[in-house]
Amino acid sequence: MNTHTDWTSRGFALAPVADAIGPFSGPEFLAALWNNTHVDGDELIIAEAGDALTALTIANGTLGFVGHRDLVDYRSPLGSGSGHLIGDLVRSLPSGTRIVLDSLPREAAHPLAGGFREAGIEVAPTVHDVTAVLALPPTFDEYLMSIGKKDRHELRRKRRRFEMAEGSFSVQRAIADGHIFKRFVELHRRSEGEKGRFMTPRMEQLFSALLELPGWGVDALMTGTGDVAAAAFGYADKDGYYLYNSAFDPALRQVAPGQVLLGAMIEHAISEGHRIFDFLKGNEAYKFRLGAGERPLYEIVVVK
Repeated sequence: MNTHTDWTSRGFALAPVADAIGPFSGPEFLAALWNNTHVDGDELIIAEAGDALTALTIANGTLGFVGHRDLVDYRSPLGSGSGHLIGDLVRSLPSGTRIVLDSLPREAAHPLAGGFREAGIEVAPTVHDVTAVLALPPTFDEYLMSIGKKDRHELRRKRRRFEMAEGSFSVQRAIADGHIFKRFVELHRRSEGEKGRFMTPRMEQLFSALLELPGWGVDALMTGTGDVAAAAFGYADKDGYYLYNSAFDPALRQVAPGQVLLGAMIEHAISEGHRIFDFLKGNEAYKFRLGAGERPLYEIVVVK
């Protein structure tokens, strides 16, 4: 096993152990996350063997994956030898080291647990969060039928109400820092409570850095007069769309611009041939009213 801090390592060409996890194990995302959120004293460790690689950090004496769990919806080591790699890494750590590996889909949690057992540490991964994943049918009409009469009616009603109040809408996608991104940041800061405090200048810097990477973009619901009523920041790949963050104009709350945007984005994802629309972490009720199902995320917590 080798450890280093080179984000360009050839090992990042390896496939994630878990399927359909978006950008979250890729070097571009992890490097942007590290560069914009780590604090002085955090130690970056990229552990690599011939058939496995994972990016970790030691912060405040705890070994874990790069980035706060609120910013990384899925974790997965890369390559078929991930269990052996984590076993070798654990054996090299001093006694008393605390290890927290969070946000693991089942396919990633099991081989990592096996690696701990190879190192002589018995672990039992436990569910600590869920993502909400919508499996997309071939057509939008089939999707509407799948969510049931009540929710189908509500989705259509909200679209009609929005159009009556704000005129015909459109959805525009921005893939560079500009008016739409700045409006997304502004709307985020106008949100109530903790959400409104999230978009600090440092977080804005992270989101701006992500927007420079392939696959990322901001989808904006535009009113008939050209205003941004709601915006969603997310990532698209061959598997589907991953909704990373969103905000809406609180002055338009009564016409549900966020829900109208989501309906339009689901329709677009289906037209693009995507197989999933991933709302990512959180069990908010609206995600399941729109047809999503839970994908459990596991955590391994142990002291060597």
